[in-house]
Amino acid sequence: MDMQLAEFDIAIVGGGVVGTTFACALKDSGFRVALIEAELTSQAVSRAQAYSISLLSSQIFEGLGIWQQIRTQVETYQRVRLSDSDYPNAVQFAPKDIGTETLGYVAEHRVLILALHDLLKSCSNVELFCPAKVSKTEFQTDGAILDVMLHGEIQQIRSRLVIAADGARSPLRQQVGIKTFGWQYGQACVVATLKLEKPHDNTAYEWFWGTGPSGILPLTGDRYRIVWTATKAEAEKLVELNDRQFIEAFQQRYGTKFGLPKIEGNRYLFPIQLMHSRRYVLPQLALIGDAAHSCHPLGGQGINMGIRDAAALAQVLKTAKEQNEDIASLNVLKRYERWRQWENLIILSITDILNRTFSNQIFPIVQLRRFSLWFLQNIQPIRSLIFRIMSGLTGRTPELAQR
Repeated sequence: MDMQLAEFDIAIVGGGVVGTTFACALKDSGFRVALIEAELTSQAVSRAQAYSISLLSSQIFEGLGIWQQIRTQVETYQRVRLSDSDYPNAVQFAPKDIGTETLGYVAEHRVLILALHDLLKSCSNVELFCPAKVSKTEFQTDGAILDVMLHGEIQQIRSRLVIAADGARSPLRQQVGIKTFGWQYGQACVVATLKLEKPHDNTAYEWFWGTGPSGILPLTGDRYRIVWTATKAEAEKLVELNDRQFIEAFQQRYGTKFGLPKIEGNRYLFPIQLMHSRRYVLPQLALIGDAAHSCHPLGGQGINMGIRDAAALAQVLKTAKEQNEDIASLNVLKRYERWRQWENLIILSITDILNRTFSNQIFPIVQLRRFSLWFLQNIQPIRSLIFRIMSGLTGRTPELAQR
């Protein structure tokens, strides 16, 4: 077999939103970067995913120079309404709570990935391998050698540092034996897009039911993205319903305030788990995004934690280069781990506590959580602090978000 050896400083395995954000954050860094992605861009664009984008994530995209392109294709939410099932007293979050013009945004996957790939074209230091798959990774004392299947042939890549952005089941994380802790929730999310009869009011909803929290997020074109949490058995039944039956089930749960919506596109289901890596780094390896952590979709935290990982790691590596340090050394990579591991753990803990507290009908807990909602609604400083934590505004801000 004819093996060709290509030399890189950094090889990123996984070119989703987080991996590509990290690659773009290394533009003009002087690093030679390989971005390896198994899925064609056309396939990625067709994925019907949407994300809640925090204010800090929007600032990171602005630092990259792509936010203006993204901004014209995303929806804002000016209010967040937090409710406990059909209990009438809800918590209302507004921009004045955190001193901003808006609370956040909702972006479809295709919008983010296309903007990132447009930027990637101007990153002369980044080489995209796509569609390509890493079949083998061998870590050595001076770096790693990756066997990359590209166009039906194996091409070898040598890299000083490998970045695992390859998802929650990260093969790279498993290969090196990094342990994780976490649990399955026994829940699953049904995701659907609803086209409304009349304009929406730029309000994001988070409803807590006995089967789990559900989010309803405003999209462009007077649409809503619903993430409906239920037991696995119930979620499977919801996915199997025809469109008319699903709308009936939706109205039975949420009432008629959304009018008579229509289903747009397909519905799909995904299981929910909490997972956190005990380590984010080893010599020559760092984990970012879902490879390092995953959580309940409550509040749309997953993608935003990954974007912050990408910005933080890029900053650590560029600073190390300026100081003539070995970017693949544990000493350098630990700076990233110390920065992000505890911040992520706080968010994971909050989403876990909220999910467990609200996903039951035990009477004392029901009373406690409804008092908590009253407390949040009436004590503005606490309401502000909670939202700032969930928006990523209380931790260390990457330099990329300060430009």
